[in-house]
Amino acid sequence: MKKPNIINLSFDNNKALQILYGEENSNLKIIEEKLQVKIAARGNMLAIEGAKNASGKAEELLQNLYQKALKNQHIGESEISDGLRFFDKEQLAKSNISGAGNKIKTRKKTIEARSPMQQKYLAALDSKDLTFATGPAGTGKTYLAVAVAVEKFLNNEVERIILSRPAVEAGEKLGFLPGDLVAKLDPYLRPLYDALFDMIPQEQITKLMESGEIEIAPLAFMRGRTLSNSFIILDEAQNTTPNQMKMFLTRLGMGSRMAVTGDISQIDLPNKAPSGLIDAVRKLKQVDEIEIIEFSQKDVVRHPLAARIVDAYEKDEAAQAQAQAQQAEPEAKDRDSWV
Repeated sequence: MKKPNIINLSFDNNKALQILYGEENSNLKIIEEKLQVKIAARGNMLAIEGAKNASGKAEELLQNLYQKALKNQHIGESEISDGLRFFDKEQLAKSNISGAGNKIKTRKKTIEARSPMQQKYLAALDSKDLTFATGPAGTGKTYLAVAVAVEKFLNNEVERIILSRPAVEAGEKLGFLPGDLVAKLDPYLRPLYDALFDMIPQEQITKLMESGEIEIAPLAFMRGRTLSNSFIILDEAQNTTPNQMKMFLTRLGMGSRMAVTGDISQIDLPNKAPSGLIDAVRKLKQVDEIEIIEFSQKDVVRHPLAARIVDAYEKDEAAQAQAQAQQAEPEAKDRDSWV
C-alpha cells in the first residue's frame, strides 16, 4: 500500500493565521478543492496530504499567502487563485521570469504583479520604449501601465503622463453631447481617471492636470504633436484605425515611453473597419525594441468567475465559427458542381 505524502507546516503569528485560514477555515477549504489535497489544521500547525506535486504547491502557496497575512493583507478566493497562477512552475518557465514579483510604489498604494504574464508586462514597461498589450478585460493591461507611468513620474524619470483613448462610441464627434468639453469626454476617459485616483490623491491629480503634468485626452487631440519626456498610454487601442494608430505611434518623442493596450475581441469600429491595433502588432512584431505582451483568460485577475466568463464566450465564438465554416463547405461544393 502506497504511503500518503504528508507535509507539516507551522506558523508563529496567530493574528496572521486568522487571515490565512479565513473564517471557519474557508481559505483552507478553497485550497483543498483547487489542489485536491487534504489540509488538517490544529492551532498553528498544518498537515497537508495529497499527491506530491499538489501538496508541494499547496505548501508553497500557503507560505506565500502567510507573508501577505503578516502584512495584514486580505486573503480570499481571488488572492488564492492569483497565487496559484503566479506560482505555477510551468507558466513561470513559459514566461522566462523568476518567481519574485515586481513592486510599483505610488502615493496611495504599492502594486504588485499578480501573474507571471503581468510580471513580464511590468518588465517590458520598465525597459522598452514601446510596449503593446493585448488581451481580455481584467488582465491589468491599462491599470499596470498607469501604475508604471505614475511611478516614473514620481521618480522624475518623465515630466508628464499622457493618457488617451479613442472616443469611438461617439465617432470622435463629441459636439452633440451635452455640457462643456470636459463633460463630453468624461464617459470615455473615466476608466483612466479611476486608475489614477487609485494611485494619487484626487486633490493632487487636479493640480497636476491644471499644470499639464497629467493630461487625459481623446486620440483625436494627439494629431500634430511630438510628445517628449513623457509616459504615454493609448487605451482601447483596438478601436483605432491603422491611420490613427500610425499617427499616434509617430508622436513618440525623445525621452518618452509609450504603452498601447486593447482587447482585439472587443472591436467597436463602424462598418467592420480594420483595427489599427491588429495592424500595428502584425507590422511591428519583428522590431527588437518593441515588446508585445499577449494576455489570455488565464491572466484575468478580477473575480475568479470573470476568467470563466471570458473562457465561455471564447469557446462559444469558436464553436460558432466552426459551425459557419462547416455550413459554408457544402455550399461551396454545390457551386463548384455547377461550374
